[in-house]
Amino acid sequence: MLRLSGTGDSHVGLVRGNNEDSAFVSPYCILVADGVGGGAAGEVASATAAYALAGTALMRRGEDPAQVLAAGFALAQAQVHAGVDLDPSRSGMATTLTSVVTDGTRFVLGHLGDSRGYVFRDGELNRVSTDHTYIQNMLDEGRLDEAGSAEHPWRNVVLRVVNGHADVEPDLVELDLVVGDRVLLASDGLSDLVTEDEIARTLGAASDDAAVPELIARALGRGGRDNVTCVLATVVDGPEISADGHLYGALGDPGNVVDVAAVRAPESA
Repeated sequence: MLRLSGTGDSHVGLVRGNNEDSAFVSPYCILVADGVGGGAAGEVASATAAYALAGTALMRRGEDPAQVLAAGFALAQAQVHAGVDLDPSRSGMATTLTSVVTDGTRFVLGHLGDSRGYVFRDGELNRVSTDHTYIQNMLDEGRLDEAGSAEHPWRNVVLRVVNGHADVEPDLVELDLVVGDRVLLASDGLSDLVTEDEIARTLGAASDDAAVPELIARALGRGGRDNVTCVLATVVDGPEISADGHLYGALGDPGNVVDVAAVRAPESA
């Protein structure tokens, strides 16, 4: 049975006063969320969405990963909406959400926003997520080249996120993973400052446990102007195991989650 074995970390960075990123690592679900919003709303958005998806994956382990992700993202949208209803000062809060879920055979990526998903295989790093940004649209339409995108004034304009709107649906991408493949999910606090070539070299030279702090250190060494979060996991084959997973960043504080009772086991037929 295939599963994920890995680690993660989240750093507030060198400029921000609080950490609005969340992350989760378990054998059957990994995720990263990067929240935005005034006051404490960014933490609430990311932790709430991450909790909704991670909890859904834990409750529905072994089910079709695409269906699990669809349900998790739908619950994340509903709970972010509920968070604004409870406290109107959170209006406008939102979060990216990027996750990989497996049932032990198939792996599916769910994605909204501009956090990144990568697969590292045989020394090559391949991005498996597409940024939901204005800049990416311009790149896709040929109105901008990569050289001009790094410092474009609209580089941080994100078009699709978890923002409490039920009609905003995630990308669902089937990943053809094999034993030994490594999956990296990262917030833009990493990808904005560390190039993909540097990421590939780091993964090629270090284990998961060593690569995560090295990648975060590289982003901090470039100024750490945003929260920096990444999770890194290797595909392994072995017996099914039970594990709740590890929480990072804003998700580590249950006070950031709008409703911890929102995740419920599916009703039996």
